[in-house]
Formats: sequence, structure tokens, C-alpha cells
Amino acid sequence: IRRLAEELGLSLTRILRTGFGYVRPDAAGKPRIVHRGAARGWERLAKTIGGLTRRYGLAEQRWDSPIAADLARRSLSKWLEDMRADDELRATATGLRGFFLADPEELSLLAVVDQFASMEDAAPSSNMYRIDGGNDRLATTLAAPLGDRLRLKVELVAISHRGRRVRAALKEGRTVSQFTCDYVVLTLPATVLRRVPITPALPAQQHDAIARLKYGRATKTLLQFDSRFWRGPGRPRAFGSLLPLGALWEANEEQRGRAGILALLAGGSASDQTQAIAAKSGVRGLADGLDWLGSRNAEIVASRQIIWESDPWARGGYAFIDPTFEPPLRAWLARPCGRLFFAGEHTSLRWQGYMNGAVESGRRAAAEVAAVHDLS
Repeated sequence: IRRLAEELGLSLTRILRTGFGYVRPDAAGKPRIVHRGAARGWERLAKTIGGLTRRYGLAEQRWDSPIAADLARRSLSKWLEDMRADDELRATATGLRGFFLADPEELSLLAVVDQFASMEDAAPSSNMYRIDGGNDRLATTLAAPLGDRLRLKVELVAISHRGRRVRAALKEGRTVSQFTCDYVVLTLPATVLRRVPITPALPAQQHDAIARLKYGRATKTLLQFDSRFWRGPGRPRAFGSLLPLGALWEANEEQRGRAGILALLAGGSASDQTQAIAAKSGVRGLADGLDWLGSRNAEIVASRQIIWESDPWARGGYAFIDPTFEPPLRAWLARPCGRLFFAGEHTSLRWQGYMNGAVESGRRAAAEVAAVHDLS
């Protein structure tokens, strides 16, 4: 993403330099900032799961191995139960719902092991950035040269592919028209793609992979306050938490002014809890849930909430692997079928769930089209 931004002439601003803190309820149920970073719990979980990560490495991280199959059929919750994990480790695992958008009982152990193995390989940087002017500038800058060739507010309702031609049925308003092309790159989330009739049908394994892939529940709330009450000496500007509001961070620290925005991302069951609070008490109820940061004396200037599982063009946040998903099916998510090609974060092996996975999969699909075209 950073390389692409540089290619497009977009500037980056480093943010959240103090990293993420951690918040959890105390014995009385009141939220308290724990005197350790969220990374410590993550590191302990990585160490505890290390034996499985090494075993997964023996399989060269292949998802068609018996080792992957054994890991996949167990949930993270079941593994914690078998390990007789203490409350601290269980709390860390529950906190991962803000990362995977799934609770421990929904999440395959394989997904967690794969994540830790990938982190070991990648040696990721802890630095975080935003694109100046908003991350949407990445898409709008890429789109600008296309002009009127880019058609918005058009729904794909069917695909038929035979020989060297693909026909796409496109709905624009109340009108359905046929569009004939040489190739199609399908970047729809699996939740949406599985509703599109494709003739002739995709191979059975590919159909199953698309049909069975789960997407996490995710509610993102932006609260703009008249003051940045959360700032304090030595205090982080981002927190992982077990709270119903999920993880939170300052969303506009690079902008000047007294007013500030907090972004809240509630994944898994926290998404349901956040929606329940908002339905009962509105955005003020959400703000009251931040009283441990000092929200009581701040006024809400504006707010916006996005419930990804309710968005008809997403039907979820991003993909996650649950214990019912058969590991060998994962490779089928990205496999071309004739002149149909597949991209999107859910098709990425290394960066599933990330913008990076979406971009890299798009480049891979473009290269696949070029390769097939050269062979034609």
C-alpha cells in the first residue's frame, strides 16, 4: 500500500506512534487501562501457541496437509479449553475479535496459527500511517484516468462464459443490459459473489469455497467530540479492549484543532453489543461507554456508524476461517475459471483481511489475464 501511494504521488503521515494500550474490566466490572501494552498479551499467546506454529511450519504452511486439517477442525475456544488456559490468556483470545472479527468459538485454530506464522515470516513493522487527505484517495486517484469508462451504481446480476467471450448482465436502475467482454475480474466479496448466477457453473470445489467462506460482523463508529479528552501524558491514543465498543483509536490526530474523532471498531459479538447500545441509548450511550477516558464532559459534534454485515454490497467486514471451512478449498478462492478471474482480500493467502491483500490480489489477477491473453 505504501509503495502504491508513492507511485501515485500521495503523501503519508505516521500515526499512533505510542502504539495500542489495553483496557479490560476490573473485578467490579469497570473498565481500567492496564499498565501494559496490548502487544504483551499478543506475545504471550504467540509463545503459548508456538508448538503448533512450528508444527505448521513442518507442513510448509500448506493448507492441503493433514496438519492443517487437524488445526482447522478445532476452534480457538476449544484449544483454550484443552489447554486449560487462564483468564488472562482467554481475555487476550477474546480481544482478537477486534482483529479477526470473530469470537474464539467461531474462529478456526488454523487461522490463528497461520497468522502467527505469517508474522514470524514477515517481521512486520509497528509503524502505522494514513494517506494525507484520507485513504479513499488511493482509489479515487487510481480511478481518475479511467474517466467515463468507470461505471458506478451498476449491479452485476449474472455471468455467462463460453469460449473466448464472457457476457455480464448489468443492472442500472431498473434496466438490465448485456455487456460482452473478453475477460472478467470478479472482486466481489464471497458473500455477494455467491448470489450471482454463473453459467456454466464453477467447479464444485470453487463453488463450495465461495459458498462456505464466512465474513466477520463489524460495526465501525466515528464519534467527533468538541475536545480530545482522551489525550494525556504517556497515554496511548489507541486501545485494544474487551469492551462492547471494541478497539478504539484517535482517527484524526494528524489534523489540527480542538475537536477530535474517535474511531471504534467492534468485531464479532462486540458488533452486536455496540448496535444494541446505539439502539437503546443512541450515540450518547456509546460516548458514555468511554467515561473511563473522560468522555462525560465532552460534547458530541457529529457521528457516523457503519454496520458492515448490514451493507448489501459487503454483507460482512472481511473474511475469516471457521472450523467448518475445509482448508484445501482456500486455494480455489483465487483460481481462474476459463476467462473468469478472482481477486479481493478474501483471495489473498498472506494478507487476507487487509487492504494490502486486496491490492496484491488485483495485481495478480491482472497478470493472470495478461498471461492467458498472451497464450491465446
